[in-house]
Amino acid sequence: MAVQHTFQAEVSQVLRLVIHSLYANKEIFLRELVSNASDAVDRRRFAAIQRPELLGDGETSKIRLSVDKQAGTLTISDNGIGMSRDELEKNLGTIAWSGSRDFLQKLDEAKAEGQSLPQLIGQFGVGFYSAFLVADKVAVVSRAADSETAHRWESTGEEGFSIEPGERDGAGTSVILTLKPDQREYLEPHRLRMLVQRYSDYIAHTIELSKADDEKEFEVVNRASALWQRPPKEVERAQYVEFYKHLAHDWEEPLAYRHFRIEGTQLFTGLLFVPNHPPFDLPDAETRHGVRLHVKRVFVMDNCEELVPRWLRFVRGVIDSEDLPLNVSREILQDNRVVRTIRKQVVQQTLELLVEVARDRPDDYLKFWQAFGAVLKEGLYFDPEHQEKLGKLVRYESAKTHQPIGLDEYIAAMPEGQGAIYYVAAATQKAAASSPHLERARAKGYDVLLMYDPVDPFSMSSFTEYAGKPLVSVTSADLALEGESADSAEKKAEEAAKSPLFERVERVLKDKVEKVRASSRLTDSPACLVIPEGGLAPHVERLLRAQKRELPPVRRILELNLAHPLVQSIERLEAKEPGSARVVEWMELLYDQALLAEGSPIDDPAAFAKRLSTLMTSAAEHDLGSA
Repeated sequence: MAVQHTFQAEVSQVLRLVIHSLYANKEIFLRELVSNASDAVDRRRFAAIQRPELLGDGETSKIRLSVDKQAGTLTISDNGIGMSRDELEKNLGTIAWSGSRDFLQKLDEAKAEGQSLPQLIGQFGVGFYSAFLVADKVAVVSRAADSETAHRWESTGEEGFSIEPGERDGAGTSVILTLKPDQREYLEPHRLRMLVQRYSDYIAHTIELSKADDEKEFEVVNRASALWQRPPKEVERAQYVEFYKHLAHDWEEPLAYRHFRIEGTQLFTGLLFVPNHPPFDLPDAETRHGVRLHVKRVFVMDNCEELVPRWLRFVRGVIDSEDLPLNVSREILQDNRVVRTIRKQVVQQTLELLVEVARDRPDDYLKFWQAFGAVLKEGLYFDPEHQEKLGKLVRYESAKTHQPIGLDEYIAAMPEGQGAIYYVAAATQKAAASSPHLERARAKGYDVLLMYDPVDPFSMSSFTEYAGKPLVSVTSADLALEGESADSAEKKAEEAAKSPLFERVERVLKDKVEKVRASSRLTDSPACLVIPEGGLAPHVERLLRAQKRELPPVRRILELNLAHPLVQSIERLEAKEPGSARVVEWMELLYDQALLAEGSPIDDPAAFAKRLSTLMTSAAEHDLGSA
């Protein structure tokens, strides 16, 4: 007896969107269903490595397209891993594994930002539901490879679905489409043959199609050879694109791809793709990696993170090794010389591909950088051996032009005499662009790179030199621009510290600053805070504390601009009223102003507001009295 189930409310919404809004090209339903069948066959072969009984004796992998013109049905069947009753309910009653609610949320965000809607489909695995583009009713009969019983799932794509016992001779799945009256073209073998050759010729398993003159006889309609094993000159761009869409479940073309074969002490083939847009979970370092591992053309492992460093987790592709054992496990992979060689090549091939895109298609590369740059920069920290090549790829905003530039471009534009690459790291673009630490560098005609990705402070802690030029933060305590001596700046600070003003400021702010000194980096601002050697940027410190990380109290250095009228006025006031409450108020306000200028929160906003109000009132009364 069939048991009725109701779709999640979100699933019904997604189905309506899929059927009525998102698909302009209905014929892709066949690609999606054949791709699912191929994945199921791969998974059964993989499972049989450990459990040989899951494969029947002499059974060959195949996908079959059957037409019944009288009944008006098209059936896509496979002898793959199959599904149990619970798996049918879970897999086909929800939107894949990513969550239908998340899908709809992303859909709303995409609409608000004017993005193309179909690109979201692949991220959420809703390809199966494209069957309802051409079918009034869809039935799925499936039998798990380790089971003797089959079950039948059925739905019209409206409010729900039913599940009942079914019949199937062997393991696998059959998707039976009862085609809509206006979609009967997909009962014609020549039409199906054309679609298979266009969209699924790369599938490494045999695809059979029932013949026009006899629906019970079948013919092979694809080449059934692994695309990555073919010579690149024999593969057309369109075939690479369709293979990528199958592999990544993406609806857009890839940004770029690289097909390579490595021969020598190890033999393996690779086909790597860089997507055009990021998956929704890209910021999560634990997100699943997108490279599949095959051994001698046999699928072994999906999302093989051992082959790809996490800072390249956006890469999709296939690696096929001739040297790994078929029963390779993750434990073996983690400490295997062959895997280390493959991983090194994956990184090298990907970086070379990105360098080519940056050189030949700069506009496309900037789009890539906006989508994936923050992730790629993780490599500067985690894999210092690749810093030189990554240095050619990183882009940062220029303080002069407010446009992204590369380090080579920055160096080429450096004025004569500039020997370092200067940067400032802050929590936001606005805080970086308006930082008082830029003032002296700007006065000398130097550009400064603005860094405001959360990963920047960590990556720059190990990325200290590029092309023979040191990378120097303008917020560092020992900053000395060309023509200026760090020793002379320190001497100047020591001399200034002997004045009563500096002694007084240090006493007033003793719990907040490590020391007070004269600044050689400020030209327009009265004060700034600089990071002592080994210290963390303030926004990084706040981030770590928010994550409940234990950190020792950090006090920074307060630098005062001795030429600024405000500092001079406070110095005169201190000489006139040494130790007065009014001077203390000004000094506290000076410190708070330095915090605000760098984008840091004030410790006591209420006290700051009261202090500012008092001083503004005093200034206004003075002006009125003078009038």
